[in-house]
This record gives sequence, C-alpha cells and structure tokens, in this order.
Amino acid sequence: QVQLVESGGGLVQAGGSLRLSCAASGRATSNYNMAWFRQAPGKEREFVAAIRSSGSRYGDFVKGRFTISRDNTKNTLYLQMNSLKPEDTAVYYCAARDGSRWYCRDEYTYWGQGTQVTVSS
Repeated sequence: QVQLVESGGGLVQAGGSLRLSCAASGRATSNYNMAWFRQAPGKEREFVAAIRSSGSRYGDFVKGRFTISRDNTKNTLYLQMNSLKPEDTAVYYCAARDGSRWYCRDEYTYWGQGTQVTVSS
C-alpha cells in the first residue's frame, strides 16, 4: 500500500505561483508513474501532469505554466505552478501507480486526499 499526502495549496492572486508537494509513504515510488489531477466544483477530475522514469507529460491547458518533478530520495512528488489563473482553482490530487507506461485517470491505484488551490482575480 502507498499513502499519499498533498500539501502546498492555498490562496494566491492571479499571476502568482504555488508549489504543491505529495509525500508518499509505505513503499518507495521511484519506479511508479505518478501524476497530478484536479477537480473544480461541478466538473470531472481532469489530468494535469504525470511523470515516469522516461519523462513527463501535461494536460493541454498547462501550456508551459506548470512543471512536475520528483525527488526519489524523499519519496516526494512536486508540481510547480506559475502564472496561475482563476480557472486553475480546484482541488489538486496526487495519484500513483506501479508501472512504466502512461495511464488514464481510472487506472491509477493510489490517491491522496487533495489540496485546495484558489486563485483570485
């Protein structure tokens, strides 16, 4: 079992930055595919970014504003978010899955409880 705990959310003005963290415990996740998703009120949970050993990928809306990274020595996943917009307001979730390919949302095994990000205009 893997437990995931997100942190780093908060209230920020449009154009500002936040860095989200996702601390994993229970197992080393260095070989895991890990990802960030987000869910705004009344909307489905959508893909933000994912990372695996061979690289990373992003949702179309990111457009160079976010960067996903990981520190395997700390078993922690990060999401650096810059140039934030009000439409980025959502609960951001960390997800993990043992495996080396890209996965869709419903294929992720482990999920955190989420951290709220609110961007004011």
